[in-house]
Amino acid sequence: MKDIATPTRTKEILEKYGFSFKKSLGQNFLIDPNILHRITNTAELGKDTGVIEIGPGIGALTEHLARTAGKVVAFEIDQRLLPILEDTLSPYDNVKVIHKDVLKADVKQIVQEEFAGFSRLMIVANLPYYVTTPIIMKLLEEKVPFEGMVIMLQKEVADRISARPGTKEYGSLSIAIQYYTEAEVAFIVPKTVFMPQPNVDSAVIQLTRRNTPAVQVKSEEFFFTVTRASFAQRRKTILNNLTSQLSEGKEKKESIVQALNEAEIAPSRRGESLSLEEFARLSDALYPAFSSSVQ
Repeated sequence: MKDIATPTRTKEILEKYGFSFKKSLGQNFLIDPNILHRITNTAELGKDTGVIEIGPGIGALTEHLARTAGKVVAFEIDQRLLPILEDTLSPYDNVKVIHKDVLKADVKQIVQEEFAGFSRLMIVANLPYYVTTPIIMKLLEEKVPFEGMVIMLQKEVADRISARPGTKEYGSLSIAIQYYTEAEVAFIVPKTVFMPQPNVDSAVIQLTRRNTPAVQVKSEEFFFTVTRASFAQRRKTILNNLTSQLSEGKEKKESIVQALNEAEIAPSRRGESLSLEEFARLSDALYPAFSSSVQ
């Protein structure tokens, strides 16, 4: 059977159902089977693997996942795509499409119901650009038991997620995701292989779940509060950002200076120069003075 992800078959399917793209849902469908092969190869799928897909579109990636994985559960928010998916994925009996916004779904519960007996769970998806970060963070924070993610997203966001300290891309998003996973850009995807063509190139990023977080901290919530505060205004020093952004920071400036000294971090440094380990030391040193403001 001819792959869904070719320009002619994609056009045929869209015309058959009179489907029009919704910009608000970030719909850009892949029309190059080679890219899909590379995605499934990166995910190293096998019949012992269950896969969660988010935003299957007309099923281009889904069919490649169904051919290589044991079972695929795909979340689709757009009701107009349900009859199309029922048609395009009819040859595959190991696919289930759930009409639900993944951000509102109890994903852990669905994993328990759908993937009993599978030894691995992977998240593999071409994520809509506008909700990339909330989806990744939800799956990480809710501790959905996946081994890794192989996801396509805007190249700029992939660069930020995988960035290292001292680079202009490095920020609170890099830290939040690298706290839970090892992040690496697998390959770049040109904008020309999508219909409609987006304005920017994409990248496939591989996130491998860590057995334990990258650093141990007294309070995860406060650690992330400190990292977000540290990047609030990138040109400001760490001392100025923490003083202006932390609750009661101005009143507790002396405590902030003391914590920076304790963590062996110069107050004149900027957030982008600090490693995860330094942020962990700083967060733990600050915590006694600010713990009352953390729920």
